Amino acid sequence: MSRTARIFSESGFSHVMIRGVGRQVLFECADDYYYFIFLMKKYCEEMSLEVNAYCLMDNHVHMLLHDTGQELPDFMKKIGVSYALYFNSKYDRTGHLFQDRYKSIPIESERQLLATFRYILQNPEKAGICRARDYSWSSYREYGKQKSFTKTDLIEEVLGTFSEFEQFMSIEEEQNEEYEPIRKSNDEAHDIVLMVLGADSGTVLQQYGKEERNEVLRVLKKQGLSIRQIERLTGIGRSIIQRA
Repeated sequence: MSRTARIFSESGFSHVMIRGVGRQVLFECADDYYYFIFLMKKYCEEMSLEVNAYCLMDNHVHMLLHDTGQELPDFMKKIGVSYALYFNSKYDRTGHLFQDRYKSIPIESERQLLATFRYILQNPEKAGICRARDYSWSSYREYGKQKSFTKTDLIEEVLGTFSEFEQFMSIEEEQNEEYEPIRKSNDEAHDIVLMVLGADSGTVLQQYGKEERNEVLRVLKKQGLSIRQIERLTGIGRSIIQRA
């Protein structure tokens, strides 16, 4: 079956999301986050495309992009290939890193633009990680800064000063994603997985035999990790974790 053709936004704005294959973690340490941000900046400078907002979660990425030259496919391909090569080499991993093609939602109104902007930056808060303003891996604190590679000029015209932006960000909106309560913080869960496995990445569990793998999964659940956290950190499917 042939792929569906991309629909480009008439406004040039799109909400773009990429996810790790099998909900696998994409960022194991701070350097990984920094490298992905470096790639966004690098390819923005090579193209006419702009990043208006971004949020790097552990196993997926949200971006608000402005693309007037229909360069989005090339931009995402370059980021995807470059980051996958980096990640697979660093963690001695093979195979696809990202799940399917990236998702893109065209944005055609100011209301939709602002709602998307807020939704992207509120992701850490909605996931129960921390307040949006305290999250290290989003463009929240880059709002209004001229030296940042993120471009918020148009949004600043609507929202105004940083204090007015923070007031806008505090507004709650119903979201489509479901979040399960987190018993351990994501940082704690990450450290527990690496400690139990004695490895640099939770994905090594995929190489274990069935019995040994299931024993490790039972240990992780007893340590208080949620099924969703284990799924993200190891790349093991939810149904397998539930049955272990």
